[in-house]
Amino acid sequence: MKYWAGLLFLGGYIASPAALAAVLGETPVVLKTPKEIVRSFLEEVRSGKSVERVSSHLSEKVIAHQMTAEQENAVVRTPDDYAAHVKDFQRIYGNYDFEITELIAEDNRVYARWKQTGCHIGPVDGIAPSGFPVVEIASAVYRVADSKIVEYWIQIDRKGVDVQMEQNATNDSKIRCLR
Repeated sequence: MKYWAGLLFLGGYIASPAALAAVLGETPVVLKTPKEIVRSFLEEVRSGKSVERVSSHLSEKVIAHQMTAEQENAVVRTPDDYAAHVKDFQRIYGNYDFEITELIAEDNRVYARWKQTGCHIGPVDGIAPSGFPVVEIASAVYRVADSKIVEYWIQIDRKGVDVQMEQNATNDSKIRCLR
């Protein structure tokens, strides 16, 4: 039955949405898979490259499950909240590099792991900018419905980031980020 859900009845024949659009002279709507939606979101929005496209990837309200000190905390994010979140990253780490290292999909859920590398150029949690690189490793599972991300569960190696910040604060090297 799942197969038939995306088909339309047209003049005694069953037609796909693309076929119906062609008959009506319209541009067909291309539905992306959950994996394509999440990849696009990560590459465009989470990377900081096209933050303004956040509304095309996130539902009006997204439930974000975040692990902090072994306790789950769920918050509701809007596209505007998420855009501000990414802009905070840019304020703290500049134009950071963002690399998707794993992307696995099953049904409407997509697991993603990434590596974010930036230069500590802005204060964060009372820590003054060091000018040194900081690498964040994180992963999340995204749930997609109606071609938008509606929920995610995220884990970040916060301890790893904290250790880097501590080391950078006492680093007497003259070598800084080249950004």
